Amino acid sequence: MPLFSIIIPVYNRPEELQELLESIDKQSYRDFEVVVVEDGSVKKSDQLLQTYADKFSTHYLYQENKGPGLARNNGAGCASGRWLLFLDSDCLLPDNYLRLVAEEVASEDFDCFGGPDKAHPSFNTIQKAIGYAMSSILTTGGIRGGREKLDVFYPRSYNLAVRNSVFHSLGGFSNMRFGEDLDFSMRLLEKGYSTRLIKPAFVYHKRRNNFRSFFKQIYNSGIARINLDIRHPGTLKPVHWLPALFVLGHLALLILAFGNPAWLLLLLVVPLTVFIHARYETGNGKTALWAVPAALTQTFAYGLGFLEAFIARKIMRRKEFRAFSKNFYK
Repeated sequence: MPLFSIIIPVYNRPEELQELLESIDKQSYRDFEVVVVEDGSVKKSDQLLQTYADKFSTHYLYQENKGPGLARNNGAGCASGRWLLFLDSDCLLPDNYLRLVAEEVASEDFDCFGGPDKAHPSFNTIQKAIGYAMSSILTTGGIRGGREKLDVFYPRSYNLAVRNSVFHSLGGFSNMRFGEDLDFSMRLLEKGYSTRLIKPAFVYHKRRNNFRSFFKQIYNSGIARINLDIRHPGTLKPVHWLPALFVLGHLALLILAFGNPAWLLLLLVVPLTVFIHARYETGNGKTALWAVPAALTQTFAYGLGFLEAFIARKIMRRKEFRAFSKNFYK
């Protein structure tokens, strides 16, 4: 029984999976196995995983496309580790990651842990800009693992580990396509289990590499926030409303500008603030420049998805839904 079972769902990303496997192979801590679950991919990863079979214990599973949550459940079904460590296929591990978390879990005073994500220096400019948009205090309020005191810590599936026994007692991830990791963390806490933020245990997360797919992803995250609040009443916080208020505020400015175009000058405030902050955070002017459309895409997409779901689910009482179902991956 290894300490960790590293479970990785993958969908048509063998190149990125190879980079993740290479980072896993560089770990000095070796008490682990790797379980790759192919979620209906056309570009399969079975032969790739086989090339690592003589370096560490590997398992490969294939399923029809059902989404990442159910793929993780499938992987957990054949995992033997005491801790199930879930990673996204577009992540990379720092060389000391497994040793660091192995030292942390030795205390055995928590049931689930997670950590933040960062941009690797090798990532392209768009990936770094989107990484900034997803982690900045200006866009997400610091609630994605970088800050400890804004909210209860909900580990997210790009960097989440849970005791094997606890995972199975909860029935694993739900069939939500978006927000399934937050739903899992919420159910875990509701059952009285504990979570831990391990800030040094970060992963390098590539995220999306174009604004079109990024918009679709974040739009569904906005929808998922309302779906989560209906599943878990009371989890909707004031900070979650900020992108929706941002959208409504910009709409109000455009209406006011019909009477006085000077109102349009206020539209420059946010881009300038983001650029200055991103320049300070990233230390790179080009990344800071691209961070402006990335942050605006993130905020508008989340706000619009949030507003659509609020109207559809809270007012019109529609069932749970998601957007771009037919062309999400295009």
